[in-house]
Amino acid sequence: MTLPHGKSDHCATGAPERQIGTLGGPTRKMLVGGLLIILALLVLFLPSPYTIETPGPTQDVLGSSKGSPVIKVKGGQVHHDKGRLLMTTVNARGIPGYPASNLDALVGWADPHATVLPQEAVVPPGQSVEEYRRQEQGDMHGSQKAASAQALAFLKARRYDVSGLQFSMRVADIGGPSAGLMYTLGAIDKITPEQETGGLTIAGTGTMDQKGRVGAIGGIQLKMLGARRDGATWFLAPAANCPQVAGHVPEGLRDVRVSTLDEAYKALVAIGHGQGEGLPRCTTAKGR
Repeated sequence: MTLPHGKSDHCATGAPERQIGTLGGPTRKMLVGGLLIILALLVLFLPSPYTIETPGPTQDVLGSSKGSPVIKVKGGQVHHDKGRLLMTTVNARGIPGYPASNLDALVGWADPHATVLPQEAVVPPGQSVEEYRRQEQGDMHGSQKAASAQALAFLKARRYDVSGLQFSMRVADIGGPSAGLMYTLGAIDKITPEQETGGLTIAGTGTMDQKGRVGAIGGIQLKMLGARRDGATWFLAPAANCPQVAGHVPEGLRDVRVSTLDEAYKALVAIGHGQGEGLPRCTTAKGR
């Protein structure tokens, strides 16, 4: 018997019907599905156009890094403070020298303690590893130079003898300008006999310019997380960063808004004397 379109009716002879490919090997759908899985895995491990930032390590500027004081003092007596002044950092992947994959970006998007940004928002397009490291080292050197100059000016204005006094500052494997404020406060703390911290752990961030002004930095929400993780209960935040600080301060951490070195030092002393609750903090524009 012949069926429409010329197909033979094998059932009439008792022969079983068979669908080609069901027993003889993988179907086309299986092959395509497997290929898609392989391609998806390959895509996940390709370089990502995003930068992933997470809370980085902190460093006590009154302490040591790899066996050497973070702040070295020459030509002056050093006074020990029982507390800690933490500079804060951000870990980054997807920048020159530290590549990130698409999988890293996906993990970053799922992590509430990570920030994922387009690379061009973090580094200039096409910047080489050498150019990036040179910029980071240059920014750090400029930050340390400004911190040293402002610490000396601050001490001199308060009638300390700064003739022959020199500061040198260094933390291994950390670059950028954002440690300027904490470097400056650390240098002052080492020379003054007062226990400015009151034995507390106080963190902060902010650039320091040649006029003693505290400037904005990036990644401040992540830096606050790192500060709280490492035991800080107070955080000195640049006033220019308040829009990113307000509403994002981790539980157990109290922020203090500062615009100048003088404000930051007064805040530090007030905190150390247990009088920090009245200090200005970052609020939303509506709440001011």
